[in-house]
Amino acid sequence: MQEGSAVKFKRQIVVFDAADMAGESAFWASMLGGEVEADDDWHSVSDADGAWRMGVQLAPNHVKPDWPDGTPEQQVHLDLYVEDIQSAHAEAVALGATVLKPVDLTTDSGFQVYADPAGHPFCLVWGE
Repeated sequence: MQEGSAVKFKRQIVVFDAADMAGESAFWASMLGGEVEADDDWHSVSDADGAWRMGVQLAPNHVKPDWPDGTPEQQVHLDLYVEDIQSAHAEAVALGATVLKPVDLTTDSGFQVYADPAGHPFCLVWGE
């Protein structure tokens, strides 16, 4: 195993490619309770505390992944831990998320897989 890197990273974020940057970044800003700082081909998405959490870059030829069963396969996904899955589910769907594989949201713990408007999978996770 290698010892720690001498390189110090100032920031570590996830970046999504999207043909519709405005729609993609607005979706994630709403999910995180944050805001979008938009440039021509790059959007920075912050959370409710104003911390920069993700980027969205212009990719005019982006193809939605057809996950979990198709091609192209999943490219990246986020796990978002929530206390109230019912409320989080309703909000995600209202914002434009698509349920990919429905599960029972009344269990004590689990995860529900969704796709954001550009087709990137993400999970809402609840319980222990």
